Amino acid sequence: MGNLESKSSKESLTSIIYLYLPSMHHTLVSSPLQGFTDFHFRNAFQRFFTGINVFYAPYIRFNGRMVIKPVYEHDLQVKNNPRSNVIPQVMTCSADEFIFAANYVHSLGYQELNWNLGCPYPMVTNKGMGSGLIANPDKIDRILDKVHSETDIIVSMKMRMGYEHSREILDVFPVLAKYPIKNIGIHARIGAQLYRGGVDLEGFQRCIEHTDQKLYFNGDITTVARFEEMCDRFPSIDHWMLGRGLIADPFLPEMIKDNTHEYPEDRIEVFSKYLDTLFTAAEKKLTGEKAVIRKMLSYWEYFSSTFPNPTKVVKKIKKTKTYEEYDAAVKDILAVETLSY
Repeated sequence: MGNLESKSSKESLTSIIYLYLPSMHHTLVSSPLQGFTDFHFRNAFQRFFTGINVFYAPYIRFNGRMVIKPVYEHDLQVKNNPRSNVIPQVMTCSADEFIFAANYVHSLGYQELNWNLGCPYPMVTNKGMGSGLIANPDKIDRILDKVHSETDIIVSMKMRMGYEHSREILDVFPVLAKYPIKNIGIHARIGAQLYRGGVDLEGFQRCIEHTDQKLYFNGDITTVARFEEMCDRFPSIDHWMLGRGLIADPFLPEMIKDNTHEYPEDRIEVFSKYLDTLFTAAEKKLTGEKAVIRKMLSYWEYFSSTFPNPTKVVKKIKKTKTYEEYDAAVKDILAVETLSY
């Protein structure tokens, strides 16, 4: 009986903690995802949802030419981000490119530049960028030294724990400790995993134990229950990055902040308006019905995970070839979800 009472008291205390901590002390950050989290997405999200405190913009990349591409210019222009607290990001293994990007974003009024050492894709890592650079702490040191010597930009980091193994990052922490790094967002996987397999929670705990710098947790926060589990697992962490989970479920940040597992009563109505806004943005950006529908399909591949039958949802959207067919498929999907909700 004593054990049961103790367990009950502990559960009650945990409930009280979760009632207050998420809304009062936890900061939610939109992790950048190339091709998804541009200013169209950020503006659409903020028109209908709340809960995200900071948005990291998709990375700037140079590909050998010291030129800011129009797509990056449009994404970071202040007029295109009227509601967002945005932090630009750069992916590079060159100090000169880093400095060029820092000067550019500073000219737009940004004070911070995030450095992507997290991208896992071979086309990036084979060139010594993204998570492919983590195993080279000396080069990281040289780049940071030059950036901090020649610019006033505030530097933050977005990293995996390594490319081949999760201990690679431990050799980088002493380097980062030499500089005024604002924070380190760590996706708790290694680059070689891509997005396969689960996150390495023991590896992230090891990171906590090996640095005094400010860490953000990133990786597979897709539900309120999962967020609560991570809060319990890592009580010292108060900044949480939402990537694929945010795209899949735009209600998630607000539900976390409101400490609820229940969707709002007008879920389908709000989601439908959000879809229309994303669709309109895609129409303005792309040419032709096929391109727009293909773009919306990429969203639906994430959205589908929050519906009762994800495979069926994606198949319905995949079959559409025209706007009329797409609209009919969406109405059918939302009607079924309304009935099951």
